[in-house]
Amino acid sequence: MTTPVNVGHPRSTAALRSVQLLTGGYLAISVLTLAAIVALRHHASVVNDAVWVRGTIVVASALLTVLFARSASRGSRRGFLRLRIVSAAMLVAIVVIIALPGTFPLWLKGEQAVCGLLLLGVALLVNGKHLRAVFTG
Repeated sequence: MTTPVNVGHPRSTAALRSVQLLTGGYLAISVLTLAAIVALRHHASVVNDAVWVRGTIVVASALLTVLFARSASRGSRRGFLRLRIVSAAMLVAIVVIIALPGTFPLWLKGEQAVCGLLLLGVALLVNGKHLRAVFTG
């Protein structure tokens, strides 16, 4: 078992609190989107198979992102590394979803853009000099 990183410095605490708020927002929007998908499931022009798959994957990744953020906030190097990887990977996937013509309805692309902005904030914080130095130092 690895020794936890000391994340008690006020700057670290503030950055990790922001990460938790951003990932919590990502999870909340993702769950609300999945609820909308279920509610609109009988409208093929609004909810297709790709929307179902994407909505489910996003909720799962958002849940993992929140768990990794909590782990990192407790000083876990593994949690921090996983958070860096998942936030970057999902950010790339969101850019692809938005750029793909025709596969996803406009409303889902808009929702994904909001999620992408939240994850961009996470990615900027966890890849910034301060937190990287805290977790690698």
